[in-house]
Amino acid sequence: MPAVLNKRIKDILDASRELGWVLEPEAKRLFSRARLKVPKSRWTREPAQAIGFARRIGYPVVAKVVSPKVLHKSEAGGVVLGIDGDEALGSAFERLSRIEGFAGVLVEESVAGLELIVGAKVDYQFGPVILLGLGGTGVEIYRDTSLRMAPLKQRDVEAMVQGLKAHQLLEGYRGSEPINLPELTGLLVRFSRLVMALEGLVESIDLNPVMCTPERCVIADARIMLRAPGPKAPAEQPG
Repeated sequence: MPAVLNKRIKDILDASRELGWVLEPEAKRLFSRARLKVPKSRWTREPAQAIGFARRIGYPVVAKVVSPKVLHKSEAGGVVLGIDGDEALGSAFERLSRIEGFAGVLVEESVAGLELIVGAKVDYQFGPVILLGLGGTGVEIYRDTSLRMAPLKQRDVEAMVQGLKAHQLLEGYRGSEPINLPELTGLLVRFSRLVMALEGLVESIDLNPVMCTPERCVIADARIMLRAPGPKAPAEQPG
């Protein structure tokens, strides 16, 4: 088993096998183990713990429902942005707790920047394919993406960036600061290695958005879909 797929990463995937996908807090724990940057966060079922954590890291924060019944949190009203104080967080927590399958709230630091999407799909013929594009809610409108087969090297990432119609937004446009391209390159290279290690276990991974600034690139939201177990091979008959 590849070194990147350490026991703790495997344990996260094994615990999610029955559900078929990985809850966001666990997905981000997995990415952190793979040295990918994620927001400071706390997963809790207790409003007091959520408020205490928000005070420690500082408002504003984001609150997201954690539920095995909710794969698409935004569509279920399961994401609250720009929470600026204890009262607002308490209200958000109470509302999120009424969502079906409630298993807690993920409280995170607010991260800003240029919204990118980084994704992977394991193609049955070609193996893992990595995607980079403009992210956020506009991803399906602009459809500005670039694809490469994993694993990626620095020159592959550079070609992917140049392959985007909006590459000037990443490089600095009309006086805006460029994002930290070395940080983005490192994220994509490490992500591609992780995907290679998980090739037989996952169907797809979406990091949307990845928030990039001149300082860093952080995975603000993540989804890991697991591969369904295939049929067992027939037992060998004695000859």
